Amino acid sequence: MKINTSQILNFSLVILMFTNTSCKQVNDNEILTNQETTSKIVDTLPFSDPKNEGEWILNETISDEFEGNSIDTTKWFVEGQNGDYYIWKGRAPSQYVPHNVVLQNGKLIIKTQWEPDYAFVKESYADGANNDTYGIHKGKPLPVTTAAIVSKKRFLNGYMEIKSKAPHAAMTAAFWAIGYEQELDMYEQLAVPKIEGTIKHNTNRTVVHDWSPPAVRPTKVFGYDDMLPYTTSDNFHIYGVEWGEDYLKVYRDGQFVKSFHQDKLGTDWVLNNPMEIWIDSEIFKWLGVPHEEELPATFEVEYMRVWQKSSTNLLSKDRAFYGFEGPILFEENPRPLTMVPEDSKPNDYQKFWLFNEGSEKYLKITEGHYASGVEALQFIGYGKNDSLNVEKVLAKTPKGALKLSKGNYELSAKVWLDQGRITDTIHVTLMNPKLNLQFNGLKKMPRLEWVTVKTTFSRIEASTVDDGIIIELKKEDLPPTKAAKLFIDDIEITKVN
Repeated sequence: MKINTSQILNFSLVILMFTNTSCKQVNDNEILTNQETTSKIVDTLPFSDPKNEGEWILNETISDEFEGNSIDTTKWFVEGQNGDYYIWKGRAPSQYVPHNVVLQNGKLIIKTQWEPDYAFVKESYADGANNDTYGIHKGKPLPVTTAAIVSKKRFLNGYMEIKSKAPHAAMTAAFWAIGYEQELDMYEQLAVPKIEGTIKHNTNRTVVHDWSPPAVRPTKVFGYDDMLPYTTSDNFHIYGVEWGEDYLKVYRDGQFVKSFHQDKLGTDWVLNNPMEIWIDSEIFKWLGVPHEEELPATFEVEYMRVWQKSSTNLLSKDRAFYGFEGPILFEENPRPLTMVPEDSKPNDYQKFWLFNEGSEKYLKITEGHYASGVEALQFIGYGKNDSLNVEKVLAKTPKGALKLSKGNYELSAKVWLDQGRITDTIHVTLMNPKLNLQFNGLKKMPRLEWVTVKTTFSRIEASTVDDGIIIELKKEDLPPTKAAKLFIDDIEITKVN
């Protein structure tokens, strides 16, 4: 596969809203109401958890039953539609084209076709050691078109489930997701490989890739090949993956298959940021290319659903950002079409923690020492012949990162304090309306372990559009010399009655 998050939604409100107002775009001039489909989704539970012991709540902004006459473009970006492509145009020699995305009989159909008259783009696609031209294979025409759709929204953790059937051709069926520096292939399937290789007619491959720079191939960090008792193109089956904060569980037809856990994987656990869903079909030329006589072929999907769990943490949608794992997303702005998972440049869609001038010597986001995820904010400290040479060091969120209504709250974070001389206070400022808060008494806290610090506050006015959080360490609170290092992770805000 190629490649080269509001708190978790108040789902009961969202469900009510969508039940009354949900619609699908059919074409440029026609809108089809979809209350019946929405009700069907609301009543649905994971196939692997029919009693809902996990207390799952459906994320309707991403889930789709694929009813109606055309793809819901409020949910999905269709590769090639209106000439726009997101990240790539497909794995050459095949090319994504929008007319291969069809809704038919309550199913999503991803077509692969032999189209000798199609005007393939005059460019190549480099993928590791491969550099292939669209529509050309080994110097000869291979006019194969296929398709891909990508969810317009990202989400952090949940249970993802799809009911699907792979194409009966040398074309993949792929259900996967990408986010900042990460990729999760829920499955890759290839029902008719032409060359003997690692993916067989009955392989269901689950793989996780690390795209943190420098992204050096192979990027795979862990995965599992489930050898099925059937060919993946024979019938519809249900495939599920549960993505937790520190674990991954794989299910097939409601049955548990395999799990992975961070306590064994360590920093190879890269699934720490929100992801978007991809459904597509590709050529894996190292396993052979499709022949004209086996096309058209169809990758069929009856539904794709994502469930999540409720949280008291009002920052839970952006938990990755407040855990220092990656950017905060402003999904009201368009996702740049060229933004790959490795991209750490801030833009209107993704923004990162900001540091004041002089902080770079003392503050950094560091990997390998964490309360959760794999990263935390580190105050590096200084030795006997050094001191803090600025009045304060600080890290702050982008403006607009915090959205609180009026009310009473508790702010917490996890801190790790090294042995030695330590500051007694961490200052926290809420930007607008401005409110100064403190985590005090650090000197009396345990050392060399993660400890939760808390403070309460009241907001008499709601956040303005440029509200955010500033974390500060001040020179006046630190020892003149020999300041011990400390780490900060997992900032949370909860409502207090």
